[in-house]
Amino acid sequence: MNPNATITDEEFEAYLKQIRELAEGPFEEMQKEIEVTNKFPDEFYELARANDLYRFYLPAEYGGWNLNEQEILRVQEEFSRGPGGMRMHLHHAADMNWRILDDYGKPELKARYMDKFQDKSIYCNFAITEQTGGTGADLHTTAIKDEDGNYILNGEKWLISHTDCSDFTYVIAVTNPDDPKDTRLSAFFVPVDAEGFETVPMPHMIGCRGAGHAGLKFTNVKLDPMYLLGEEGQGMEVAIHSLSVSRVHIACSNLGMAQRMLEMSLARARDRVTFGKPIATRQAIKMKIANMQASIHALRCAIYDFARDFDHDPYGPDIDEKAAICKLLSIDTVKLVSDEMLEIFGGDGYFEDSPYGPTERLYRDCRAMWLEEGAPTVQRITIARECENHNGRLSYLYDETPSQRD
Repeated sequence: MNPNATITDEEFEAYLKQIRELAEGPFEEMQKEIEVTNKFPDEFYELARANDLYRFYLPAEYGGWNLNEQEILRVQEEFSRGPGGMRMHLHHAADMNWRILDDYGKPELKARYMDKFQDKSIYCNFAITEQTGGTGADLHTTAIKDEDGNYILNGEKWLISHTDCSDFTYVIAVTNPDDPKDTRLSAFFVPVDAEGFETVPMPHMIGCRGAGHAGLKFTNVKLDPMYLLGEEGQGMEVAIHSLSVSRVHIACSNLGMAQRMLEMSLARARDRVTFGKPIATRQAIKMKIANMQASIHALRCAIYDFARDFDHDPYGPDIDEKAAICKLLSIDTVKLVSDEMLEIFGGDGYFEDSPYGPTERLYRDCRAMWLEEGAPTVQRITIARECENHNGRLSYLYDETPSQRD
């Protein structure tokens, strides 16, 4: 463990085992009903609380365990082996849910709310995407000051996750329409019970069932200046930095799913016999297993490298680029692994209730990762921009002589 952690190495390893058993046991059992209802039962939230899944990632001052980023991600890999909707909820809980307020909130807001994340007394979603624009400087939702100094929020957001269980929303909106794109946006911590705040229903998803999604509509929502996050004009920084870290949490979710799919594929290949021999002995299957393992290993190494950088300096020069690399690599990995899994299982993998595990559901659930926190094209744009800015160089903390940028 890192020296600041409030639990021991032995306690941490036991916790990882506990979370894996929870994800593949009770969570899997209740998912059968969730696949039909598209709604988490109260039991899910109760189990998450009882197993410290709203606490483990927080600093000790807010009731958490002072884990570093790599330790947080190791826990996430374990719960990502379970149902995708629960993973979606818990991965957000471990990152953007609390971190944006901690990084950018006014002291009075932090004093009032930060210790309430530990047991889900509050939960906060993140709203940037719009139907009428994108997820960057072309946003149209506005937050304009009135004569009393309050911000008046008007506009809409779309494809917003966790709207069914949130008490607040982090909203990125235009405060200075005539400013350059980097300073025209600001970020706000918006109570969902504010007058003029509405949710707009959306259809159910193909996978990750249970995690609620909706559009948001703001009609003259009045916000006290204390709800401004950071400074006015800092919204782009809040969004980019928060999304960068979250992209690695998405990558770690893909890692957890890919690892479980590999283990299921190995078990199936050992048991499935054709022409008198297990298909695991066939050269074609060995090639598939090798490709799966190589991709998973490379992804885990990239994620751990990012975690070291983030713990050293959360705003370091390589954070955005390495985060996008992790997300892009994870999509390629989980795509390859899920496709190879389905081929190893054959037709049996396309049906529900496989004795080896939820093959068809994992195949559906992992497809959400193409889109969460930016599609592959967005990651490539980010990587190319940062690569050009840094003249193709990336630095590594374990270098004896760190790379020097021109």
